Amino acid sequence: MSSFTLAAEAYAECGVDVEQALARLAKIPISLHCWQGDDVNGFENGGSPLSGGIQTTGNYPGKARNSREVMDDLDVVYSLIPGAKRLSLHAIYAIADGSVERDRLEPEHFEAWLQWGKARSIHLDFNPTLFSHPMHKDGMTLAHPDKEVRQYWIRHVKACRKISAYLGEQQGTPCLHNIWLPDGLKDLPADRLGPRQRLVEALDEILSVKYDKDFILDAVESKVFGIGLESYTVGSNEFYLLYAATRGINALLDSGHYHPTETVADKIPSILAFFDKVALHVTRAVRWDSDHVVLLDDETKEIAKEIIRNDADGRVLIGLDYFDASINRVAAWIVGARSMQKALLSALLIPYKRLKELQDSQNFTKLMVLNEEIKTMPLGAVWDEYCRRQGVLGADWFAKVQEYEKNVLSKRS
Repeated sequence: MSSFTLAAEAYAECGVDVEQALARLAKIPISLHCWQGDDVNGFENGGSPLSGGIQTTGNYPGKARNSREVMDDLDVVYSLIPGAKRLSLHAIYAIADGSVERDRLEPEHFEAWLQWGKARSIHLDFNPTLFSHPMHKDGMTLAHPDKEVRQYWIRHVKACRKISAYLGEQQGTPCLHNIWLPDGLKDLPADRLGPRQRLVEALDEILSVKYDKDFILDAVESKVFGIGLESYTVGSNEFYLLYAATRGINALLDSGHYHPTETVADKIPSILAFFDKVALHVTRAVRWDSDHVVLLDDETKEIAKEIIRNDADGRVLIGLDYFDASINRVAAWIVGARSMQKALLSALLIPYKRLKELQDSQNFTKLMVLNEEIKTMPLGAVWDEYCRRQGVLGADWFAKVQEYEKNVLSKRS
């Protein structure tokens, strides 16, 4: 008898149908982030270094230097990840003959990405890039006191929404358009309200252009603080939650953008009580928002539990957001994606109905006992079977990455 059969029988005794879990998992898309492959440099001016509250560390060889190399690396990544897939692009990954100013970007500059995705059944999401640019001045973009600066970035984000709507229409599924900006101050502010009022006005102007929600889903992403913005962030959690609620758009939660004692998992059901959808950037914070590679840790598992136990896998848009230049970048992509999928599978193999009955009947002792027993159930055997059915390698996937590093990555200067 195979280990999977034994595992399925063990889960059945707990009231879990493993076949239903595997079928459901295969339909949950994970949106990978294109920027892990080149350390968030993009293609402007040959890949400019990061600035504006963004930093990646390390100098591992083999970084992608152009769109072709990013796409090649992603092909390897996706071949080693099971299940439904998406790709999240930043505006700085435009493909054009020569550099195009960000406020002049058009859908044609992402046509190559669209065709790449269509050929692989990979749908695209999109993000404006409000950092690493001369018009990111004094730590501010859309909230800057200078109207000329604000107008530049308003034009940029409007252009990005146009691109997003085009991508969504062409691929037949909505493109998530997520706005994150690093606006804030390094030291104590004299005015906290003014920048937020300017940001409201800028966002309202951006959203004044209406698109079909079948093509684009708008979201805003909050943050506690960033590099050089330690004392004040304009786009705080409260600000963006209220803005999203009053404007009929979506809030995006980044699991690295909160205080260390806060958990995104607890925020998901709170937002689902009021919003139709919630978007996620799953990352791994170490002490602060350091965007480490996602692992199968407690926080990731708790996020997955809240998605599954609330039947919200059709309402929660899962994206990943991390970058690590100290290790093999292709492996980092794969580890993060497979860890998120393992967390979802683990959540799908929990008998929530039974646990809820114990909680509602106030049988907290048995609830604790069953929760602890679930932790040592044979998840690994079910995961291996899932990979086999999806036609991807199981635990031995890293050998493929090592071969790719030897034959391709190591030859990049």
